[in-house]
Amino acid sequence: MSTTTRIEDVSVPLGEDFPEIRESVRRICADFPGAYWRGLEEREAYPTEFVQALTKAGFLGALIPEEYGGAGLPLRAAAAILEEIHAAGCNAGACHAQMYIMGTLLRHGSPEQKDRYLPKIASGELRLQAFGVTEPTSGTDTTKLKTRAVREGDHYVVHGQKVWTSRALHSDLMLLLARTTPLEEVSKRTEGLSVFLVDIRECLGKGLEIRPLKAMINHHATEVFFDGMKVPAKNLIGQEGKGFKYILDGMNAERILVSSEAIGDARWFTKTAVAYANERVVFGRPIGQNQGIQFPIARAHAETEAAAMLLRKAAALFAAGLPCGDDVNMAKLLASEASWHAAEACMQTHGGFGYAKEYDVERKWRETRLMQIAPISTNLVLSYIAEHVLGLPRSY
Repeated sequence: MSTTTRIEDVSVPLGEDFPEIRESVRRICADFPGAYWRGLEEREAYPTEFVQALTKAGFLGALIPEEYGGAGLPLRAAAAILEEIHAAGCNAGACHAQMYIMGTLLRHGSPEQKDRYLPKIASGELRLQAFGVTEPTSGTDTTKLKTRAVREGDHYVVHGQKVWTSRALHSDLMLLLARTTPLEEVSKRTEGLSVFLVDIRECLGKGLEIRPLKAMINHHATEVFFDGMKVPAKNLIGQEGKGFKYILDGMNAERILVSSEAIGDARWFTKTAVAYANERVVFGRPIGQNQGIQFPIARAHAETEAAAMLLRKAAALFAAGLPCGDDVNMAKLLASEASWHAAEACMQTHGGFGYAKEYDVERKWRETRLMQIAPISTNLVLSYIAEHVLGLPRSY
C-alpha cells in the first residue's frame, strides 16, 4: 500500500491504463465468442476453459503477491482486466470472486494460511471462488445472519444456511462469515462475527450440502447448508469476533471490481448498438441517422465516461490507503446505471432482433441488470450517500 496520506498527492491517470494487460485480455477473450457463452447457458455449464485460460495467463492471480506466485498487481490493474473481459462480450462472474475475496485473506490471513493456500490459488491448483455471506432471512442486514460457529476443541462446528453463494460447486475453498458469539451477547451488532476459510473438498457430505439455485443468468448460484460441519480452528482468519471488519475491508475492493465490469458491459452495449445502427437500413436510411436512436446511445456513452472517471478516482484513493467509501459507492451506483441505460439503448436499437439469442444482446442485457442489485442494491447506495455524504438522517 502506498505511503500517501494526503488526498492532494493522489493523481488519476487519463487514457487507457495498463494497455499491455488490456490487449492480452482481449486476445484471450477473442477465443471465447458469443457462441461459447450461449452454449454454456444451454447446458447450464461452467466456463472451465475460459477460467483456465485466464488462470494460465496469470490474470486470476493478479492481486496475489509475487512471493506467493502471483502477479502482485494493484487493484486498478485487476479492474482493467475485468473491464476488458466484459467489454469483449464475455463474463467474469465465474471467476471474479477470486480477486475480491483475496483482500480478506491477504490483509488478515496468517502467514501459515498464506503459505498454504496462495501459491496453489495462483497456479490454479486451488479455486477460491465461493463467498458465503448472504442468508435467506437477513439479506443485506449482515449483522443479523444466523449461521453459527461454535468452538469445540481444535475445531469450530457450523450450523446454518447461505443463499446466492455463487460457484460453490466449482470451487475448492469458501470464505465463510458466521456468528461465533450470539447477537444478544454482544455490545455492538457488528461484533461476534468471524471469518473462516472452508475447504469444500474435505467438508462436502460431512455436514456441508450444496444445492444448485437456477436463476436468470448462468452464474452457478447455490444454496449452502451447514449441519454440524467441522472447520479446523487454524482456518479462522484473524481474530474471532472481528470478522465483520475484515469483510468490510474487502467490500470497497469488491465494488470497484464489479463496477469495472459494469463499465465494460456499457462499452460493449454502446459499440454493439453503434455498429447495428450504422448497418441497419429502414425506410431507405440507416436507423442510426434517427435522433430517436442516436440520443439514448449518446447519453449512455456520456454516463459511462463520467462513471469511469469517478471509478478511477475511487481506485486511486483505495491504492493510496485513503478513505474511499463515498467515491466507491457513488461510482458503483453510476456504473451500474450507465451499463443498464446502455443495455436498454442497445436492446431498443436492435428492436425484435435484440431478443434473438444469436446477437448476444439479450444475454448481456440480463447479465448487466444484476449490477443494480449485487453486490449492493441501488437503494442502499442512495441511503449511504444520503446519510454519510449529505448528512441526512439514517433511513433504516
